[in-house]
Amino acid sequence: MALDGYTDQTMSRQAMRAELLDAETEARLAYAWRDHRDEAALHRLITAYMRLAISMAAKFRRYGAPMNDLIQEASLGLMKAADKFDPDRGVRFSTYAVWWIKASIQDYVMRNWSMVRTGSTSSQKALFFNMRRVQARLEREAEAAGMTLDAHQLREKIALDLGVPLSDVEMMEGRLSGSDYSLNATQSTDEEGREWIEALEDDGAQAAEIVEGAHDSERLRGWLAAALATLNARERFIVTERKLREEPRTLESLGEELGLSKERVRQLEAAAFAKLRRHLETQSREVLHFL
Repeated sequence: MALDGYTDQTMSRQAMRAELLDAETEARLAYAWRDHRDEAALHRLITAYMRLAISMAAKFRRYGAPMNDLIQEASLGLMKAADKFDPDRGVRFSTYAVWWIKASIQDYVMRNWSMVRTGSTSSQKALFFNMRRVQARLEREAEAAGMTLDAHQLREKIALDLGVPLSDVEMMEGRLSGSDYSLNATQSTDEEGREWIEALEDDGAQAAEIVEGAHDSERLRGWLAAALATLNARERFIVTERKLREEPRTLESLGEELGLSKERVRQLEAAAFAKLRRHLETQSREVLHFL
């Protein structure tokens, strides 16, 4: 259901004018969609319960997301619920749809809360949407009992209350306590100050490493070419096909091409590798460092 160009007030007015479905009509529409993929029945079912989706979306406005986006996510959750709803279970569609609508909105809020992903597990969701409320309640209860909780004790009680690991509480507390900052912001009030992005370590290879790696690769290629030259044509062919191709060939396929048994090809391969190693060992001890 595309909502581009609509205001939340317009959508709310349209939703409030939608029909109210009785249980019998609702079940008939659900059966029509489930059994016959009747799109008209699906549209009527979703339209009738858009007021529910909008009402639930409004409860998440405090997280700073645009209302239109929240309604869009709520409508997606409503459509998922309609697609998976089984009227044979004897449950009203509105009861079933609530979970899907809420899950869709929560996923959207958590995805857009920060550029750093806040989390998607059940414990992380429970913390994101309930930690501040539980923390305030625990602080009130401690104050009423004449107790003072330090930060660690408070985190432990939050974890116990919500049934989540203490490490998840500590992680979520850190993520909710800060906000995103641009890496192009300066490190001082001076406009000519260095930007934060300039302080990040470059993970790429440095110039010296690139040059050294290219030099080593060139030496290895030279050693390998000289060693291959000591093999006869058949041995060189087997080594090339078995070890120097992106997709090495099997002993069986080489045997069929050369008119040899699979075991004979394996013996020739082993003999060729032995020759290569003997040649490389006679050239330099340095070669062995690369083998």
